[in-house]
Order: sequence, then C-alpha cells, then structure tokens
Amino acid sequence: MQNVPPPLTGSSEEQRQTAMAKYQIIAPYLQSEKTLTSIADETGIAKRTLHYWVQGYDQFGLKGLIRKTRSDSGSVQLDPEVIKAIERLILKYRRNSLTSIHRMICGQCQEKGWQQPSYYQVDKISKSLSDSLKVLAHQGQKAYENQFDLIHRREASYPNEIWQADHTLLDILVLNEKRKPERPWLTVILDEFSCAVAGYYVTFQAPSAIQTALALHQAIWRKQNKDWSICGIPEQFYTDHGSDFTSNHLEQVAIDLKINLVFSAIGKPRGRGKIERFFLSINQLLLQDLPGYLGNGIQAKLLTLNKLEEKVGEFIVYNYHQRIHSTTKKEPILMWNADGFLPNMPESLESLDLLLLHVAKARKVHSDGIHFQALRFIDPNLAAYVGESVVIRYDPRDLAEIRVFYENRYLCTAICPEIAGYTVNLKEIVSARNQRRRMLKGELKPKTTVIEDIVQSKQTVEEDAGNPVPLKSNLKRYFNE
Repeated sequence: MQNVPPPLTGSSEEQRQTAMAKYQIIAPYLQSEKTLTSIADETGIAKRTLHYWVQGYDQFGLKGLIRKTRSDSGSVQLDPEVIKAIERLILKYRRNSLTSIHRMICGQCQEKGWQQPSYYQVDKISKSLSDSLKVLAHQGQKAYENQFDLIHRREASYPNEIWQADHTLLDILVLNEKRKPERPWLTVILDEFSCAVAGYYVTFQAPSAIQTALALHQAIWRKQNKDWSICGIPEQFYTDHGSDFTSNHLEQVAIDLKINLVFSAIGKPRGRGKIERFFLSINQLLLQDLPGYLGNGIQAKLLTLNKLEEKVGEFIVYNYHQRIHSTTKKEPILMWNADGFLPNMPESLESLDLLLLHVAKARKVHSDGIHFQALRFIDPNLAAYVGESVVIRYDPRDLAEIRVFYENRYLCTAICPEIAGYTVNLKEIVSARNQRRRMLKGELKPKTTVIEDIVQSKQTVEEDAGNPVPLKSNLKRYFNE
C-alpha cells in the first residue's frame, strides 16, 4: 500500500512551488489537450517520469507531486554513543572550533574502539542542536530566559488600567551636591494604554522602591502644571522588586487604594517595551542636545540635577506628550483624554502619605515651630504640642511643606513661611547651604590673615619690650694700661 503524503501545510514553500511547476507541465495531458509523448518531446522529461507525476496527482492531488523525502534524511549514521559524545563536547567547549571538537572525538573513539566520525558528520550534529540549547549551555540560564522565554504582554484597553514603572541610568553628566559630575537615575511611571507619562523622579541614588514610591505619589495626584493632566489611581501597577520595608509601604498604599500591585521577579524585568521606547526618546530627543551628554564629548558647563529635572518635565509635557507615538499612532495626551475619561482619584492627599519620605529620627516641636533642613515649619495646630516629639514626612522635591504625625496619627501640614509661595526642593536647599558655607569660609580666610598679622606684630613688640637693647653711653672712658 502506497504511503499517503503529508498535507500541503507540512511542506515548504519551495516544495509547493516545485509541485505547481510539475502540474503546469502535465496540465495539457490532464485536460486531454496533449499526449505524454508530445509533452516528453517538448520538455525533454522522460515519459515514465511524466506518467509517475500523473499517477501521483490522480491519487493525492497537488501534494502527490511533492517529492518524498527519505525517513532518515538529515540524520547521521553513527552509533548513539558517538553522537552523544559529540553533543557533550559541543555544549561543553564553547570557544572550541568544530575542527578541535572533531579531533577530540576522534581521540575518544580511538580509545574506546568506536567508529570515527567525519568532519561533515560533526558539523551536521552541531547544526542539529537548537540555538536555545547552545545558549543555555554556553551563556547560562539568564541569557536563555532573555532570548527564548515566553513573555506575557499586558495589553490595556483604557487609560489607567495598567501603569508600569522602570529605571534607567541617564547618559549625561550633571553636577551633584559637591559640584562633581555624576550620572543621574531616572524613574518613570508610564500608562500602558496611552503611553503617557504619569510621574517621574530624577536622583543620584541607585534604583529602589523609594524612588518608585515618590514617582507614584506624583503620578496619582493632580499636577500643578495644568498641561499635564495625567493623574488618578491605576487598576494595576507593575513595578520592580524593591526592598522589603519600602515595598511593604507600597503594598499598604496599594491595598488601601485598591491597586493590584505586581512586583516583577528579581532580576527578570519583562514586557517593558513601551517604557524602554520612552527612555530611547529621552536619549535621542533631549539628552543629546544638553551639555554633559556622554556621546558628544563637548566640554561645556554642566547642568545641576534640579535643572535637568526641569528639562525632563518640560520634555514630557510639551514634546513627548504632543508627538504621535509609534505604537498607538496618536499623541499620548490625546490618547489618555479620549472619550472624556475621568480618573479615579483618592479622597485626599493624606491617602498618599506613606509614599513620602519619612525622617527616621523624631523632631521636637519648638515654640517657633519645627526645625528641619535649616528651615522653620509652623502651623497653628502645633501650639498644643510644643516640647513633644513628632514624626514628619516630606517630598524632597518640594520642601515648602511637611506632613506632621503625632503618635502615628496625622496631625497637620506645617508650612515654611520663608518659601511658602515657592516650590523649593531639597537639592536646592543643600546646594544653597553649601554655597553659603563656602562663601563664609572665603570671607573668613582674609579676616583670619589680618588678625594673625596683628597678633604677630603685637608679639614682636612684646618680645622687644622684654629684651631691651642697652643704650650706649656718651661719656668718654679711659682705660689704665
């Protein structure tokens, strides 16, 4: 009984095209227009071959014209022990050439009395091994997972359904608090549906859940910039794996606001193509035109971290949000505001207090308020707590106000009168304080020099007074010889 050939879907495109060419040759015979003899004379193909094609087509259709392959096609005729030994050598020695592998296996075969393979057979076995197996054996599990593991891609169908956070080390040098060049980190929270940026945070500190929490605090609440309307509580928040303590705070806030908080596996960030695309846009459309960009090599006056943060914010609101995104084919801000979307907002700003930084050491309430970072914060409610110890929370990007807690309960929001009408961040205060210290040291140095000169002159006078020079007598003296 003749074996039934596999379906057309099991054949390659080249095999199907070859079968079509055969059919075009025998089609006149099938339509009773020509004889096989005349077709053989015209094409030069043996009549027996044409008869074989007609028979195959009559029985199985077009798939009957596909040439059958041998069942052992592509296999290597060697002992299984030799094949396994060759595979072990290929997977074990990553940097060895096939010529080296061939010499090694021939040596083993000679010792054990096996049939020695040819170089062609070793090459055939090497090509039969899958790339995934080679990567796993040569580069390890992490490289294998990055290249071959299946990724579950989350697709949002409306704004604020899924937010994700990620960090990147920016390719730019800016001045730190010590006026030294340093590369900052950028934390971004992105809306999966519209690709709009809901919040960001720039810092010199390494990525952690602290930066994620501060960015999330900004992302959820309404922005001072009316052109940046992205806000609200997301249904799902996908972030990296932070420290246990801070992650617990994130988890508590997420449960309170009914956010499904998802932490990625340690060392396995996946499915972040859109946010990686945003980082690429930051690099190409913003950083490359700023002084200190690593790729320019131009020695220019570097920006401060605060100035860079301002430029990143301006880029997000007035450039990135207004450009047509390559994935959604729409502007992110229009995509987020589509269909009159109304975000789900927390009842009050106090609901987000756990996302703020807290001062580990309690602060004492003085008669003139709370002293913190060389600033004074006051509120009428503090009058009843003078002398008591309180805990404060604050946003390092805006030290115009702090959140005050007494015995684990929210007490009030204290305001700094000197900067109440401004938005002053912690970096500005530290920079101004360091600059003031340097200025005072500069003023103190010349004054110290003058004082030292005065003291030195007085010491000289005193020494001269203590050891007077004897006066020479005007009397003429005679000596007896």
